[in-house]
Amino acid sequence: MTTLNDQGQPMTPQLAQQRRHASHYALGTDIDLTLFGSDTNDYLTQANQLIDQYEDRLTVNRQQSEVMAINHAAGDHPVQVSAATYSLVKQAILLSQQHFGFNALIGPLVKLWRIGFDDAHLPNQAEIKARLALVDPFSVDLNDQNFSVYLQHAGMELDLGGIAKGYIADRIQDYWEAFGQRAGMINLGGNLLMVGDSPLHADKQWRVGIQNPLTPRGNAIASVTIGPCSAVTSGIYERHLDINGKSYHHILDSKTGYPRQNDLLSVTILSKQSIDGEIETTRLFFAGEPEAGWGEDRDDLYGAIFVTKDKKIQAVGLKDATIKLLDPAFELV
Repeated sequence: MTTLNDQGQPMTPQLAQQRRHASHYALGTDIDLTLFGSDTNDYLTQANQLIDQYEDRLTVNRQQSEVMAINHAAGDHPVQVSAATYSLVKQAILLSQQHFGFNALIGPLVKLWRIGFDDAHLPNQAEIKARLALVDPFSVDLNDQNFSVYLQHAGMELDLGGIAKGYIADRIQDYWEAFGQRAGMINLGGNLLMVGDSPLHADKQWRVGIQNPLTPRGNAIASVTIGPCSAVTSGIYERHLDINGKSYHHILDSKTGYPRQNDLLSVTILSKQSIDGEIETTRLFFAGEPEAGWGEDRDDLYGAIFVTKDKKIQAVGLKDATIKLLDPAFELV
């Protein structure tokens, strides 16, 4: 039996009207959290406090954090950190050692270029060569018993910016689900995580917009209809340095020291966990094109959307999802 409201309509859609929302600034970006059907704002407030706590531990944009303590001690001594920080650092280092594009030791190059900051500049080849000597992920000692991390050479720097937001989004979902929250949206500056079934549509599916890489954030060129998932994008459009008639984006290649060059504007990954979206966007952006068999052996990867510089959109490996073109200036192939 379905419970009806006074107008004779099913009660379930009322969840969409019980929307609670909180905005926050952290992790260097605007954060938006939304819960549906909750009877309190406490879960939003606590989630924002959780974000702040993780930022306090993981940031490299302040002098004090657990990750900065590791960086300050590079070449000198190991640093013991909390279990959560150690687990994320270890995962990041092991991924970096696979050499598919992600490199958690990219810090010296990021701070050399400073793309996205007011003091961004084009470094010379000698400066780049010096930094390339400091980005070796095999020059790190990890001690599982002591939760300690040691960067073997002075000047080495961890930077978890390529994985931290995904990790934090997943922890927010864990927190909400632990308290029985049924549906919500986590937006960490473009890292999206849709929790539970959508109360906004009769089919209970979410609508995920694919950002137009050539215009300000908020303009979608395509829409993906999909169930609960994470959507993470790597693109060249948000942070860049324009100098001497050339544009340099922020996705740096730790093999060359320069921004990765290919025909892509962006790659969006749809996945179960947001941290996997972070990892796979980097993998596919560096590949520059769809990889044969990508995602076929993993039930937790739901698809990838490539947007190229010649305005073509290619969906790869979509599982239980459909894509719709919204902007006729682009071509869905």
